[in-house]
Amino acid sequence: MSEEVIKFKVTIDGHTTEVAPGTTILEAARQIGGGSVPPAMCFYSKLEKSGGRCRTCLVEVSKGSEKDPRPMPKLVASCRTTVMDGMEVKNLTSERTQEARKAVTEFLLVNHPLDCPICDQAGECHLQDLGYMHGNEITRTEFERRTYEPEDIGPYIKLNMNRCILCARCVLAANQLTEKREHGILFRGDHAEISTYLNKALDNDFIGNVIDVCPVGALTDRTSRFASRVWFTKPLDVTCKCDKCSGKAVLWMKGDEVIRVTARKDKYGEVEEFICNDCRFHKKDLKYWNIEGPRHISRHSVISANHYEKTTDAYEKIEYEGAKEISLKDELNAEEQ
Repeated sequence: MSEEVIKFKVTIDGHTTEVAPGTTILEAARQIGGGSVPPAMCFYSKLEKSGGRCRTCLVEVSKGSEKDPRPMPKLVASCRTTVMDGMEVKNLTSERTQEARKAVTEFLLVNHPLDCPICDQAGECHLQDLGYMHGNEITRTEFERRTYEPEDIGPYIKLNMNRCILCARCVLAANQLTEKREHGILFRGDHAEISTYLNKALDNDFIGNVIDVCPVGALTDRTSRFASRVWFTKPLDVTCKCDKCSGKAVLWMKGDEVIRVTARKDKYGEVEEFICNDCRFHKKDLKYWNIEGPRHISRHSVISANHYEKTTDAYEKIEYEGAKEISLKDELNAEEQ
């Protein structure tokens, strides 16, 4: 007889799902989707030992489990707290959670410069999204901020420590993807910073992935620095033959020019498959790639301002015969106008 699969029931913001034992609240929330998913600045499902640093994913546990229904006295980090059977969690429906997230956002922005107009990460920055959702209009602090000079930490990567939130994603990515990590978090407390050992350059076949895992603009691509705003480019899903990686990437086009190459990311901004430096930095020409089609971008993203996808939201939602014909007529009318 086959063994019975044990599942735990968890309810988040009134939505119930079943998950395997050992699943975290954040993973369960992502299984539900929508507004029930807490933001995460340091957790990365593809990176071992990530999470527990930024505290943006704090949630309220109003019921511990069926066996012990008492609520947890304090807010918990959803990326580190595992689900119990019968647990009830509040994210959007909790005032405590929203107030705590607002405070965490304020802490993250204490030393963070408002460089959005000149930052290459603008439009894709998770902290920018968090600031719009939970940030204050003005700062309450007047003390001098810590400042660092931007530095090149390799032939391809620019480090701007002023923007870093010390999530440690880049360190974990280097640990997993490279044979020898050359950078890390130096010093402690308020003096902590990301840097290389004795100014060694980051030069490894997969080190470019630290750019993709960075949630802010602390690590950027030197080869496409200030080349274009992301909302002026059109992303294409492409593939190529590569001995080092899967060869699945996204080309960001401006006209016929390839501005940059990145790994493909899921709806939570996490890399689906890491790519090598050859694909990322040395194949900025269409002749190297097979084009699959335009990359689907959420209509809520600033990147979608290009309207490069022909399918419309109406066509996706209407479920009766003739919907495609209606959608095409709308497109033709819009083009004529």
